[in-house]
Amino acid sequence: MSHILLPAHMRDQRLTANSIVRAYTRDHMTFDSDPTRTIDAMGTQQGKSLGNTYRTHDGRTVDSTGAFLVGELERLDQTLNMPLSSVTYGRDIDLREDVTIADEVSSFTLSTFAAPGSINQGIRQGKAWVGKSSGQIPGVGVDIGKTPLPLTPWALEIKFSILELESAARIGRPIDNQKYEALQLKYQMDADEQAYVGDSIINVTGLANNTLVTNVSNVPNGASASPLWTSKTPDEMLADVNALITSTWQASGWAVMPNQLRLPPALFGMISTKTLSVAGTTGPISILKYLLENNILVASGKGRLEIQPLKWLIGAGSGGTLGTTGTVDRMICYTKEKRFVRFPMTMLQKTPIQYDSIYHKTTYYGRLGAVELVYPETVGYRDGL
Repeated sequence: MSHILLPAHMRDQRLTANSIVRAYTRDHMTFDSDPTRTIDAMGTQQGKSLGNTYRTHDGRTVDSTGAFLVGELERLDQTLNMPLSSVTYGRDIDLREDVTIADEVSSFTLSTFAAPGSINQGIRQGKAWVGKSSGQIPGVGVDIGKTPLPLTPWALEIKFSILELESAARIGRPIDNQKYEALQLKYQMDADEQAYVGDSIINVTGLANNTLVTNVSNVPNGASASPLWTSKTPDEMLADVNALITSTWQASGWAVMPNQLRLPPALFGMISTKTLSVAGTTGPISILKYLLENNILVASGKGRLEIQPLKWLIGAGSGGTLGTTGTVDRMICYTKEKRFVRFPMTMLQKTPIQYDSIYHKTTYYGRLGAVELVYPETVGYRDGL
């Protein structure tokens, strides 16, 4: 094998060509080229590589500031493609906006009324009748209970050096703005998870798994002896939807008929694309349209049912594994009104920029609460569909 003479500072050392390549690669390695280098020799946290698919390994690329080697015949698309994400809590839950960064707990009260009727009388005979010679008039009773829930602080820091800023300005890609976008996305994703499934560390639940909801059961088997909607007929799916709406309506004392239905995304896709023929229509319609037009809410004239997909229902059923397909999925039914269910949170605030040596630092902070089910009886779950 041929040998190569090293530079002057290594004059008396001779290495093979392959050894020189390995030594050069080791000493000029980019951050992403070595996923095991999570902490460098100075103790600086380097992070972990997201994988080699989206990484460049030419020895001169600095991914963190967006400086790339571009060839003369290469057309680089300058669009900044952000990570894929889905945040839907703003669609499904009204926000409670009266909370502030100074509050540590959000709470609400629920009043219980009681009024006696005639002694030992039942329905249709329990009115508070009095006579001309009644010697004592009964009164009403009021009990007010308070439900407190934590407002937990949330914070992340944005930090970048003057060198990063200068490099980013030179190539026209604002690294400070990108880090801010990353922080905003993190806050929204954390709020989304908190709103739907809560957090096990602070021991709170969300809209899709709330421990206060007692209207929970499995959907019945269809003619195929399976509860899965993929094995059921459209009429059996409609029966499941109407049964959930009716049971939730009944749990509220027939006072509130729910107007929202959420399904796992795969089932929503299935009913959106699978068609059936209905008498009186000009052609096949989707199962989704069939459910929207034939549920008991529409039949009652009290409004229209809104059906939407929700990723947090995957594996959310009893005995399932949250987020894991093929386990026990759940559908939920509720009423989207602030007086029934809401999510307290504050908007992000930030500290003044601090200058520490060559670094600029600022911290963004806020508070995330827990979903408040003021009336848990207006929410119903069905599992195993």
